[in-house]
Amino acid sequence: MPGSLIVPPLFAALAPARNILIAGAGGGFDVYAGLPLALALSDNGAQVHLASLSFSELVLLDRADWIAENVAAVTPATTSTDWYFPERTLARWLASKNLPSTVYAFPPLGVERLRDAYRHLIETLHIDAVVLVDGGTDILLRGDESNLGTPVEDITSLAAVAGLDVPVKLVTSLGFGIDAHDGVNHVEVLENLAALDRDGGYLGALSIPGDSGEAELYREAVAHAQAATPDRPSIVHGQIAAATAGAFGDINFTRRTHGSTLFVNPLMAMYFTVDLDKLAARCLYLDRIENTWGRPQVTRRITAFREEISPRIPRQYPH
Repeated sequence: MPGSLIVPPLFAALAPARNILIAGAGGGFDVYAGLPLALALSDNGAQVHLASLSFSELVLLDRADWIAENVAAVTPATTSTDWYFPERTLARWLASKNLPSTVYAFPPLGVERLRDAYRHLIETLHIDAVVLVDGGTDILLRGDESNLGTPVEDITSLAAVAGLDVPVKLVTSLGFGIDAHDGVNHVEVLENLAALDRDGGYLGALSIPGDSGEAELYREAVAHAQAATPDRPSIVHGQIAAATAGAFGDINFTRRTHGSTLFVNPLMAMYFTVDLDKLAARCLYLDRIENTWGRPQVTRRITAFREEISPRIPRQYPH
């Protein structure tokens, strides 16, 4: 079906789905990047579930919190002594808004075990669409770029879901430009999006209106998370939230960014969405990590791949 200016392709692709899983691909606060989308879909009648590849010490959770091997159901009442727990922070904020407040959490794993965890959740919740969300753009890199940013969790999530049979599978990134801090060249990101567009795998870019209810609630959730985690607030979401409010330039909101020059701008408040399977097909090293059991294996295999290739020469954005 051809695209339309009337209905954004992201929402057109998800229109047939009734049970949608929105999952943070890169760990930590990535799941917050899916919050505006989740709110919009819920308002439109879809049943939306949230999940996260967690950086928290999930081994500290009670046995009752585990609904399957490597799948924890985090609620506002979940107890843990770990001070860094974005999933519970989000669950508590959701509860404060009388919204469904379970956030499913996966430990950092290799592809095989993460896929099994996703499979259990998809079967249990009758999921018919999965959207991986990335705070930043490094999930859109194929492997031969000048710098891959922090790819391990993103690409593990991509490979895990690519191997599952789900009617709709998408990847959307929020925070264009943020990964420059980790060396990502965004000319190469745009080049990759153009190639995906030629393959029919690019679903376009969609701005989050700054005065929308979704943007206002997202900013509130980010502020709540910053207050709950003052020693390690999300640099990514602090910038995205500022961008949704019309901020521009070197906007510092935490001492974690002191000494850095930030470039908050409207592109950070846009979802860039692609077909998950087409993105996975373009990843040059996805087969290398397919049979991994743990995160260190993924790291070593990506490093080995990079040592074998000649990366693209980075280019400066010409305007």
